[in-house]
Amino acid sequence: MAADSHNPAFISHAWIFRSASFQSCHASTIVETPSGLVAGWFAGTKEGHPDVGIWISRSIMGAGWTPPVEVASGLQESGIRYPCWNPVLFQFPGGALVLFYKVGPSPREWWGMTLRSSDGGESWSPPTQLPDGVLGPVKNKPVLLGNGLLVCPSSTETGGRWQVHLEMTCDECQSWSLVEPLNDPEQLAVIQPTILAHSRTLLQILCRSKQKVIVESWSQDGGQSWQPMRLTCLPNPDSGIDAVRLQDGRSLLVYNPTARRRTPLTLAVSEVGLLWRDILTLEDQPGEYSYPAVIQSSDGLVHITYTWRRQRISHAILDPAML
Repeated sequence: MAADSHNPAFISHAWIFRSASFQSCHASTIVETPSGLVAGWFAGTKEGHPDVGIWISRSIMGAGWTPPVEVASGLQESGIRYPCWNPVLFQFPGGALVLFYKVGPSPREWWGMTLRSSDGGESWSPPTQLPDGVLGPVKNKPVLLGNGLLVCPSSTETGGRWQVHLEMTCDECQSWSLVEPLNDPEQLAVIQPTILAHSRTLLQILCRSKQKVIVESWSQDGGQSWQPMRLTCLPNPDSGIDAVRLQDGRSLLVYNPTARRRTPLTLAVSEVGLLWRDILTLEDQPGEYSYPAVIQSSDGLVHITYTWRRQRISHAILDPAML
């Protein structure tokens, strides 16, 4: 039960599954397709174990979420199996549903992979590896700009150096261009950006950091160039965040508003992405509540998924008009 479940903005709050064959799960993603919502996460014995794969569930109208199904593993032709990490779902308008994910022994050595679905996640193509140097969106969803450019928020942790960069494609992942690292890791160590597209050209990223606060940067040319990164006043306990710009122009941020723990998990709102106000608590009990994903569906409702104690994936539905 959500801490603020009495809030009139709450429509429902439940787990996507109550029991599964895996012991641990983390890093959820959610997307709307023409046939309904699809959620994904990585799961297995524990994070980083070779048996960790990517699992999917679909929301069937009137019937709830389908039982989790494993759709990707890190099994190599040589027989070695590596863990999978950080799935990100994206539905191209009128095109394929793409599942981005990472495979490798650790975040310092992983590589980017994709699967495609033409039926809303019911069936999937064989896996395809992204080109060398392209990871795909590393945790949070891409943003499709009005000019058809898909902007993917990405980052690397090679050698313990946390750096954010962007990857862009205008032909559904057939070719890529990269915007080079946006930070000096010796000054600001940041990864896992989330993108807010305030207009076709005005973009904002908010990033997880080792600086104990969320770090931000702005672009005025559709992501081609960026202002120097700067610290915000929003706490960050070295944990993932996510944000979405609503149809009414406001922005929502889901994050852990503390510098040390992955609880509580809170929703904040901003009119223009500059000043943020905490408005709702999703979780505040002992344990880990982390790695949120947030979207607004075509009916205007807001969907948030997140890790619930590494045991389940929680799904909250909110009416933003009541926030």
